[in-house]
Amino acid sequence: MKNKFFLMLSGRKSIRLQMIWSFIASLILGMSVSTAIPTGLFFDIPLSMITFIGTFVVSFFFLTRHTIKYLRTLSDGLTVISGGNLHFRIPSTRQDELGKVAEHINAMAEKLESQIDKERQIEKSKMDLITGVSHDLRTPLTSIIGYIDLLKEKAYQDEVEHDRFIGNTYNKAMQLKTLIDDLFEYTRLAHNEAKLKFETIDLRELLNQMLVEFQPLAKDNEISMESSLPEHAVFIQVDPEQIRRAIDNLLMNALKFSVKPGVVRVSFAIRDDMATIMIENEGEAITKEQEKHLFERFYKIDDSRTNMPLYGGSGLGLSITKSIVELHGGQVFLKHSSGHFVFGIELPLTLK
Repeated sequence: MKNKFFLMLSGRKSIRLQMIWSFIASLILGMSVSTAIPTGLFFDIPLSMITFIGTFVVSFFFLTRHTIKYLRTLSDGLTVISGGNLHFRIPSTRQDELGKVAEHINAMAEKLESQIDKERQIEKSKMDLITGVSHDLRTPLTSIIGYIDLLKEKAYQDEVEHDRFIGNTYNKAMQLKTLIDDLFEYTRLAHNEAKLKFETIDLRELLNQMLVEFQPLAKDNEISMESSLPEHAVFIQVDPEQIRRAIDNLLMNALKFSVKPGVVRVSFAIRDDMATIMIENEGEAITKEQEKHLFERFYKIDDSRTNMPLYGGSGLGLSITKSIVELHGGQVFLKHSSGHFVFGIELPLTLK
């Protein structure tokens, strides 16, 4: 308590007290020096008064030099920051009001820097989005135009080749539709335009139903489906359509990039008031850097890693899954080791 009192009294945390002590000290020093000067006049002004004023001014300037110097530092710092250098920070070496001013200026510069970086990132994301959409739309569209030209010119040898051209055109059109649907859904999710319709459902039953529906597709691609689900119902409040889409994206990703023949394992468990769904598969190993970008929009590692005869991916599936799960207050995760992939979804059992 005494230490705080003496600290406050010293003026270290108050510029007002510093000025008062500097004034008092200069006054005492001026009076002390003036009394030691012999009586006399200088241009009809007492020498003692001249000495007092001179001593007071010099001592006051001396005692307040650090404060004035720091004020100049603040002024110079503001000039640098206002000139556009938001990386600059004013040294905060004082504990008084001027130190707090420096801290506030630094906080303001940091916030401005953060906002500008965010705006730049948003602008870059927009450009990346336009570039990604343009590229992914152009590829199937070019193929469609090419096949239609061949059909228009009757540049096919027989009915078999004719049917093959039509089939390829249809597949490319479906790829285009999938991309547009994914893009539309991602845009809604990214801008929080998707209004979730929460219902209480049995998540175990939904997952079991989806696995049954996936069996034929998995069989066609030499993939065996294995599952480990709870024996009892697990009721949870979610948007059934959106959660189905999120899980569907992970299942399709596992089917697409699994080794053929292979196995996709699906497990579902309750851990710490969270419903955890994990989808495991064996595939071609990826790097740590690639892992970091898997849930980013339009990110594709390499379509040549799969020979699955499905419509080409948009590069938005995992990103859409991440957005849907986060809107539900959950999170997605990936564990990867030497080609063994575990994609997971964690959802809270109760809405927060």
